[in-house]
Amino acid sequence: MIRLDAATVLLQWAVGGMFFCWFTTRRREVSLGYGWLLRGTYGVFAVAAFVVALLVDTNPVRDVAALTMAAACFVIFGVSFVQRKAGVRGQLAEHDRRTARVAAMTGIQRTGQAGADAGEPVTARREFEPALDLVPVAIGTVGLVAASFDTGGPVPLALLRTLVSAAFLGVITDAMLLGHWYLTQPGLPRRLLHEMVDAVGYVWPIQVIALLIPTGMVSVWTGAVDDGWGGVLGWFWAACAVATIILVFVAKAALREREYSAVMAATGLLYLAILTGFGTDLVARAVLSG
Repeated sequence: MIRLDAATVLLQWAVGGMFFCWFTTRRREVSLGYGWLLRGTYGVFAVAAFVVALLVDTNPVRDVAALTMAAACFVIFGVSFVQRKAGVRGQLAEHDRRTARVAAMTGIQRTGQAGADAGEPVTARREFEPALDLVPVAIGTVGLVAASFDTGGPVPLALLRTLVSAAFLGVITDAMLLGHWYLTQPGLPRRLLHEMVDAVGYVWPIQVIALLIPTGMVSVWTGAVDDGWGGVLGWFWAACAVATIILVFVAKAALREREYSAVMAATGLLYLAILTGFGTDLVARAVLSG
């Protein structure tokens, strides 16, 4: 079985979101504000997981991990902010490449790197280390493992579902947020959004299979598990799962178009995929929690 546990869901969301924060920023091409947005957001999620646990259902290891993860997110946010003047290596390189291309076409020369103060080279400063974002991921994962032992069902299956759901919630949310970030950083390589959409497509089948394994959603269709609606919720879950992967394929198709508006179209599709993705995860939790 699987538990409908708000504290665990929030912690899963935070862990998955921070992992894919690192996945996106690891090559130092996305501007600093994106990392600040995600660290602040998922730090708040981790705090919310701790508060909800105190009000509803405590698990000491999970709850301490949630609070510690929140602290780690905020500390890393601070480290990135302190080192902000170093800029972002990949973003600066792309800026220089585009500047040189414009200069070659127009003859207009521009000197200096974006984000550099006068007289001080950017390369002289210490840049933020993206691997730091994996620290809260590791801390939060300890809490998720502890929560997996508290489901009342087979621990290996519970562990699989818990960790895969964390990845699924995180990747689908971060993909949508990254698509919106192109509004603030128009020169961001489209390749990064392609990678995130691909990641959603890779995690989706693992998530679906994990929720089908008995006792799983197959048991709803066979009648072994009563959803209270004569099997309707089982088919609703299936519709959400199928709609999610269809939206992923359509988003990929949109990104193949050359116009910049294709990025915004893909982002809108990913927003819809979040809704169906949440249905895929939360409907199964509600039905299988008994």
